Amino acid sequence: MNKMLRSLLAAALVIGLFPHETAFAQSAGCAVSRDASARQVLTCPGGVKVTAEAGASFRLADRNRDGSPVSLSLRSKAVLVDVDSGQHAGGFQVVTPQAIAAVRGTQWAVDVAGGATSVLVVRGNVAVRRPAGEPVVLAPGEGVDVRSGTEPLVVRRWPAPRVAALLARLGQ
Repeated sequence: MNKMLRSLLAAALVIGLFPHETAFAQSAGCAVSRDASARQVLTCPGGVKVTAEAGASFRLADRNRDGSPVSLSLRSKAVLVDVDSGQHAGGFQVVTPQAIAAVRGTQWAVDVAGGATSVLVVRGNVAVRRPAGEPVVLAPGEGVDVRSGTEPLVVRRWPAPRVAALLARLGQ
């Protein structure tokens, strides 16, 4: 029965009956809801919660198929990721065209726009690096803007209006 359900879901995805992100998230074992601003909120097993800005292009990955995603590939717009280290075994990462942000138990926002990735830490610590490069570690209130290139990443304390603007897009 489970195999038949997966086949039907895959067929519906292929012919476009479900938005790609929603179908993928559901197949990964996440409950999906939308708020009044059309943001998607994905509550996943293993203490992972993702809030995606309306229109965000992303995919969750559950490589070991235990129902708890281990990574999110983000192509555009913003997501807020909250990982409960008490429930989630191992790390979690967000991969964008410019950067990889990896953690163990924290809350952070990632925004992809205009050829850059911006990462802001709300709680905990996040290591951010280019696909080929040395990481920087962000603490709460700190952020980094990552563009293609080889120059060192610069960690900055984000001004309150910038933090508020990004978090407001994510319903915070």
